[in-house]
Amino acid sequence: MASNLVVSFGEMLIDFVPDVTGVSLAESPGFIKAPGGAPANVAVAITKHGGNSAFVGKFGDDEFGHMLVDILKKNSVNIDGVLFDEHARTALAFVTLRSDGEREFMFYRNPSADMLLTEAELNMSLIKNAKIFHYGSISLITEPCRSAHMAAMKAARDAGALLSYDPNVRLPLWPSEQAARDGIMSIWKHADFIKVSDDEVAFLTQGDPYNEDVVLSLWYEGLKLLLVTDGEKGCRYFTKNFKGKVGGYSVKTVDTTGAGDAFVGAFLFSVAKDGACLFQDEGKLKEVLKFANACGAIATTKKGAIPALPTTSMALELISTSN
Repeated sequence: MASNLVVSFGEMLIDFVPDVTGVSLAESPGFIKAPGGAPANVAVAITKHGGNSAFVGKFGDDEFGHMLVDILKKNSVNIDGVLFDEHARTALAFVTLRSDGEREFMFYRNPSADMLLTEAELNMSLIKNAKIFHYGSISLITEPCRSAHMAAMKAARDAGALLSYDPNVRLPLWPSEQAARDGIMSIWKHADFIKVSDDEVAFLTQGDPYNEDVVLSLWYEGLKLLLVTDGEKGCRYFTKNFKGKVGGYSVKTVDTTGAGDAFVGAFLFSVAKDGACLFQDEGKLKEVLKFANACGAIATTKKGAIPALPTTSMALELISTSN
């Protein structure tokens, strides 16, 4: 098994972010192109801390696709699982930032290359080397990518990897809200750890995300850790034996894109390093989540996801100045 390798599976795309905050897409005078796609953001977030990550996914054989793969390479992400498709384009997303820094999405995928990844194209030896296999739900929306996702997940699990799931609800991509709920829940019980935001808890349960019974309706036997992120308020954690919350950090938020991915990347980096003992040791888990919260907070202080991902020293500095 490669040392502490985290393999991230799914999509990487270009986010076009308005150069002015607080306007609709139609009103925006111009756009800044920023690399995005949650699984890719997580892979880069891990290498920012000196961790070992790989990305598995497919790009259009176009300028944007090659640009994105170059960004992975520059950030020391292993690209042995990356493919190019001559017949499909790299996905694009236009992301508006409202004045409160929250986002609205408009996607261009018809179909995009990432949706066309097939099981036969998977680099199985890379996937089987993973200590942690991480994925979202966007790769579940259409075939053939869904079947590739399922096969990769099974191969990783059979080889002894821990499975990490961050569903990342993006409603505009699903046929309907119920299709999104069903699709996201269809693989729910495969994961060892799941991270959801408070908004996603509300969406998946149709209940109050701050009510513990509602959150625990997402728990199942065999889950090691359920994490709920509450934005600037920090996060809540649930394991079989203990539960609690870890406070967040107050920063000047510019753009929340990538905050969850910075959090997940920091968390997975720590799990890859320390192993599953974290789920038995509450003190250690809280330290790791404090670090992950700091990374999530820093990621909101700059536009775009990957450009805003913090290093370990940046996170430790925020923690020490906030005490």
